[in-house]
Order: sequence, then structure tokens, then C-alpha cells
Amino acid sequence: MFVYTVVGSLLLLFVIVYLFVHFGTTDIRSLYLIELPFEVEQILWLGLFISFCIKTPMFPFHIWLPEAHVEASTTGSVILAGILLKLGTYGMFRFLIPLFPFATKFFSIFVYILCIVAIIYVSYTIISQIDLKKIIAYSSIVHMSFIILGLFSFNYYGIEGAIIMMINHGLVAGGLFILIGLLYKRFHTRLLLYYNSLVSYLPIFSILFLIFSLFNIGFPGSGGFVSELLIFSSVELLNPVILLFMFYGYILSVIYSIWLFNRICFGFSKFNFSSLHLDLKEDEISYLICLTVLVICIGVFPNYLCKLFNNSIFVYCLQYYN
Repeated sequence: MFVYTVVGSLLLLFVIVYLFVHFGTTDIRSLYLIELPFEVEQILWLGLFISFCIKTPMFPFHIWLPEAHVEASTTGSVILAGILLKLGTYGMFRFLIPLFPFATKFFSIFVYILCIVAIIYVSYTIISQIDLKKIIAYSSIVHMSFIILGLFSFNYYGIEGAIIMMINHGLVAGGLFILIGLLYKRFHTRLLLYYNSLVSYLPIFSILFLIFSLFNIGFPGSGGFVSELLIFSSVELLNPVILLFMFYGYILSVIYSIWLFNRICFGFSKFNFSSLHLDLKEDEISYLICLTVLVICIGVFPNYLCKLFNNSIFVYCLQYYN
């Protein structure tokens, strides 16, 4: 993680220093108006893109994320999934695309290929994992690829869907990491092989885990459904072939999410823990319910959130593509 972060930070610093030396300012509103030679714009775009790819993370710079989640505490994983990963996609939204719109259009096919490879390759990787935290971490990489596809779709629906998915994913992934952390607190292991039939002695946990698993696959009524519908609609206008690969990746996400829930919560239990009162307590249920309500509110009332995007700086960037 240290090596990846240092390399990405140095590339970002290089771009900032270059813009300051040549234009005498780091004011973002002034830099939106600059004009660069296309060759220079391509080089600067690659520097920023790699930097934000590492932070997102995006294939093939994603290896650090599962390891970081495994080493982090539950609180660290929630902060990492809910806030820090969004810095990469925010950087693309706020700086990369508006600053270098022509290079963005030029490299768009390259970005689509990376996202499609990430969605399919990482989905198959998830199926082979046995660490619960790694499974949730890899699923975050898949969702980040969906977000990037929405940002690079060059239409307003994709942008709205990407921003909604950023917010929704922070809530859902945070909830899943909380649930895995509560499970680890009780049994002191995250290995999938040791869990089955949790519904028999942790019924409340099983219900909440089912709810967040459905949120993770974009079940209707959740924020994930709204965001994925917008992104799929935008990609359909962009290229139907990419849409087919996205649907295939979505089917894989449904498979591994439902498989994980079924593997943990059902089956034949080897032990009887029903008398130990291991189920979730009131305070643990309360903050998971808060996350659930927020995700449902985004899914049921998305228009209130979309109104906040009407004056987005990304609208300024769209003029280059129309």
C-alpha cells in the first residue's frame, strides 16, 4: 500500500507542479480555461489517471486494497470503503476529465477495456476467496469500475448514476464490513470455511446480512438499483457491446453475493450456539438500521439527490463532447 500510494502521489505532484510552472496558478477554476498541446495533455492525463486509478483502486492497480482491508480494523475498513476509495473517482470527476477533456475522449476506449476486464476478472477472483473481508473488498473494486464507466459515458445519466453509486457504495460496503467485523468479534475468524447455518443462532444478523447483500447487488428499492439503472442506460447510448459485458459482470455479482449469503447463513451446523446469546445487540442493530434507511431513501427518493448535481462542474465539461 505504501509503494502504490507513493507512486500515485508523485505522479499527482508532477502534474500539479507542471501546471503551476507553466500557468502560474493552481486555482482550479482558472485551470479549467487553459489550452494545452494535445501531446502534453495526453502525458498529463496519464499521470493523473494512474494516480487516481491507484486510489480508486482500478485494475491493474487494485492489489493493495484486499490486503489493506485484511490488515485494517473494522473501523479502518469502514472508513477506507466509505470515504477513501471515493477520493479516486472524485479526482477523476473533479480534476481529470474537466482539465483534460480531449485526452479523456482519446483514451476513453482504453478506460472501457480496463473497466470491463476488472469487472469480469475480479468477479471470478471473488468466487475463489475464503476470507470474508477480501470478498467484500474485491466486490468494492467491481463497483468502482461501474462508477468509472458512468463517469466516462459522457452523458448526464451516467454522471448522476456514478455519483449516486459513490454515495450508496459507501453506505453498503460500510455496512457489510461492520457485519463482518461483528462476526469476527464473536468467533475470531474471517475464514469462510468455518461458517454455516448462522440463521439458526444469529437470526437478526442473518436478516441484516441478507438486506445488505441485496443492496450490494442493486435490489429494486435501494440506491444501488437507481445508480446501476442510470449507468446501464448511459452505457447503452454509448456502446451496446460494453453494456453486454456489464450485464455479464452484474450476473456474476449476483452469483457471488447470494452464494456468500447462502454459504454463511444456511447449511448444517456442526455446533449449537443458540444458548450463548451471540446475536446482535441493540446498539449494533441501531447503526445498521440507520445505514439501511439511508440506502432505501436514496433508492426511493433519488430525485432529491439528483437536484444537487444540476450545477455540477461536470456540466461545464460536457460541452466538449456535444
